[in-house]
Amino acid sequence: MFTADWFFDLEKKIKDLGADSDAQSFDEIREMLSRPRIFSPDAFAEMCAYVILAGGFSQKTAKRIHKNIMEYIYKNGANYDAIFQMFHNKNKVSAICKIWGNRAEFCDGFYNCVTDSEKLKYLSTLPHIGKITANHLARNLGIDVVKYDVWIRRLGALYAGIRRMDENGKLTPEIKRACDDMFSHMVSVTGLPRGYIDVVLWKSLQIGLIKL
Repeated sequence: MFTADWFFDLEKKIKDLGADSDAQSFDEIREMLSRPRIFSPDAFAEMCAYVILAGGFSQKTAKRIHKNIMEYIYKNGANYDAIFQMFHNKNKVSAICKIWGNRAEFCDGFYNCVTDSEKLKYLSTLPHIGKITANHLARNLGIDVVKYDVWIRRLGALYAGIRRMDENGKLTPEIKRACDDMFSHMVSVTGLPRGYIDVVLWKSLQIGLIKL
């Protein structure tokens, strides 16, 4: 494990299975992280909506719900009651409507931040976007960061030889350091952005190509 051959074999297997997607395809994510572009307020709000919906759902389900909601919004606007009839989660629907209604302001706020850490902190203040989700959103917007979710924490612990891991929902300094060391190593052997490596490893874990 944790070699370039191992990683590229995982990447190939995922693509062969047709499982290489998030809000974008793997190739689009890789391109975005290598050559970031500026998103319009509409596209920015779409990205926010996707990561809000993705929590607790498979990517396939999240993409289907997201597509339906965004098609409605573009045709009719962000009507809370109508969207709630499509997706029965008050908090998520409210957040999507708030972000869409203030998309120009939120998009400007993001791009007015100078450093990646400032952008991450800003994203975490948006409706229904916490610290972990902010990393997911930032990566989809072209910032080379990783999402320290439980799958990646477990893999980082394995890389560092940590036998027991606190799984109470908190990212401990020890586990974060283990994950960061793992990503630094994988960047050095593959030459790829951390954020892209994160996507491939997470998907490999999620569909069982990596057994922990």
